[in-house]
Amino acid sequence: MIKIDIKKRLNGANGEFVLNANLQINRGEFVCLYGKSGSGKTTILRLLAGFETPDSGEIVVNGVKFYSGSKSLPPQKRNIGYLFQDYALFDNMSVYKNLLYAKNDTKKADELLYKMDLALLKNAKIQKLSGGQKQRVALARALMRDPEILLLDEPLSALDIKTRENLQEYLAKIHAQHNISIILVSHDVAEIYRLCERVYVVDDGKIQSALSPKELFLKQLGSQKLAFNAKILELNESDSVSVAIVLVANQLCKVVLSQTEADGLRVGDDVMLSAKAFAMSLKKLSKF
Repeated sequence: MIKIDIKKRLNGANGEFVLNANLQINRGEFVCLYGKSGSGKTTILRLLAGFETPDSGEIVVNGVKFYSGSKSLPPQKRNIGYLFQDYALFDNMSVYKNLLYAKNDTKKADELLYKMDLALLKNAKIQKLSGGQKQRVALARALMRDPEILLLDEPLSALDIKTRENLQEYLAKIHAQHNISIILVSHDVAEIYRLCERVYVVDDGKIQSALSPKELFLKQLGSQKLAFNAKILELNESDSVSVAIVLVANQLCKVVLSQTEADGLRVGDDVMLSAKAFAMSLKKLSKF
């Protein structure tokens, strides 16, 4: 069981605010932190890993106090694997040496490279790898110490769709095989729905809700038959209607709107493209 009940003062885009995180995660659970940028999601990961220190509160993992009052367990004594968004690999080292840097265990390194389909790249330099290969190396390195907890900070956000889907499959297999607790920071609804058991919605430093992906995302549909997150790329007026060009999962879609429906919409807005029968509509979303 992971118990986090902490406060930390942070500087955000709109000024100073207090991160007030109170959550409990069961052993072996795969959960997500979801919310707009700058709300404190990554800071929660860093506080759990020991890279930052709370102002007050307590962090307890399986009965061990990681932080309590002024006492803080050093990061190296917290059995946590951390997969950074930029992977944080050593470019001057080979794939193999990156893994052995985390733990000098050649048997474990060989096992992970085989599982990640990286055995043939064992001696390759990091700068020679593709984005997907780097991600797998970073994931293998994070697993070298058999962590109790794996922290994932938007690790797939910069990858193409096919590579992302493949690596989501790797994460699902790792969770099933190792039964470790995984905390993922992500804005990708499909990714969250596919991988996570619960979603903690973080808004301005506070945990607003803890729901299953189905409870959180399907309730947004309401009575709609279909709904997709989208972004407005172009908005043009023509006679008594407006025409919006929106991006939906790397596909462009043209939507005809009445002046009333188009009121308040702007280029760059995140929207929900939804349909009842054959009628399409756009609804502006919060900046998550």
